[in-house]
Amino acid sequence: MFCNACGKTIADDARVCSYCGASVAGARTGLVRPRVGRRIAGVCLGVARQYGWSVTLLRVLWLLFVLFAGTGVLAYIILWIVIPSEA
Repeated sequence: MFCNACGKTIADDARVCSYCGASVAGARTGLVRPRVGRRIAGVCLGVARQYGWSVTLLRVLWLLFVLFAGTGVLAYIILWIVIPSEA
């Protein structure tokens, strides 16, 4: 198997490239808040990446949840605290 980022050969069961540290396509590393691409805290981006959803659609749904249900802000803050930031 080859790394998509650097092109080096890596083990078939690898989750990250041992040369550049990039995540291997299809590997799940757990729910984290990515550092790149965040809007506020990266909660929506992290959830979207974990489950393979569209981040834009998730952000719109979250905004609707905040506006109409009223508890979206509290849930976002709790997830911000609970979900670890990407190393």
